[in-house]
Amino acid sequence: MAVNKWYPVYTNPRAEKKAYEALLTKGINAYLPLHRQLKQWSDRKKWVEEPFIKSYLFVNIAEHEQAEVLMTKGIARFLYFSGKPAVMPDKQISELKLLMASPYELEITEEDLQPGEKIIIKAGALKGMTGEVVSRRSQKQLILRLETIGYSIIVHVAASLIERF
Repeated sequence: MAVNKWYPVYTNPRAEKKAYEALLTKGINAYLPLHRQLKQWSDRKKWVEEPFIKSYLFVNIAEHEQAEVLMTKGIARFLYFSGKPAVMPDKQISELKLLMASPYELEITEEDLQPGEKIIIKAGALKGMTGEVVSRRSQKQLILRLETIGYSIIVHVAASLIERF
């Protein structure tokens, strides 16, 4: 039996939600990380669910299902690493889901953040998660690296909740 793996896929610009819905309609297990954002228009403000990582979503499929994913409206291509479609470890997807469900303020950056001190969160919703410390604006921040897709996620966490390991 084929083993399902998580693959990051690149969507057409601003088509993440429609591509996600189309995948679900086809019965394909997909994950689109969303976060709430306050949008400002000239006449009003409104909270909206926006894709956390622009133009990306994740599919949990067997290798033979890749063609079906590519034939889905809004999907542009798979990400490749060393000539093969990139695969995300289950642990990274689980950690991303945990982060998205947490009450912490999240920020995403394409910066290649330099390795720093390794830490582990010792309390709260993210207890047990490991990462690296980056000093910015005199705050301690947890970095969860998603190297497969070239992004790092910055979580604002109180210094009292982390410890060295």
